[in-house]
Amino acid sequence: MKIGDSVSVIDDNLKGKITAIKGEKVTIEDEHGFPYEYDAQELVLQEAEIYSQIRTIQKEEFSKPVSKKHDKKPMILDLHFENIAKGAVQVDPFERLFMQKDQLLKTLEYCRNNNLKRLEIIHGIGDGVLQQMVYDVLESQTNLEFHNKEILHHQSGTVLVYFL
Repeated sequence: MKIGDSVSVIDDNLKGKITAIKGEKVTIEDEHGFPYEYDAQELVLQEAEIYSQIRTIQKEEFSKPVSKKHDKKPMILDLHFENIAKGAVQVDPFERLFMQKDQLLKTLEYCRNNNLKRLEIIHGIGDGVLQQMVYDVLESQTNLEFHNKEILHHQSGTVLVYFL
């Protein structure tokens, strides 16, 4: 070590330049101009050349593989009546709701039997009768969680169901 060398203190978060050496005592000055006195064995030289000669090896990063089971999009169930009963024109509103509920229950059972993890139910935006029926059915079921895709659930028209 000699005057003008850059050093850092071993047991402290302090760096500076050597300004004076008196035997084993070394005086350093930090970046703000404050002097500190340490024993020579408490200081380490900061040599940038040491690090320039060390070769670093850049390892290739691999992305984690996603299984086919978890990579699938959710199954989609559209409960709009024209998708459920094709060709049925004159149906009582109560009968419509009953058919939609039956289709929902069959789809939930299908998802459970085939170990599907997610189901997206499209009930649409309207008077809220179908939406309320969907929530009532989902609340009566076990081993599933559900939530709206949007913050304002009255405006989303969909429910996402997760099977546990």
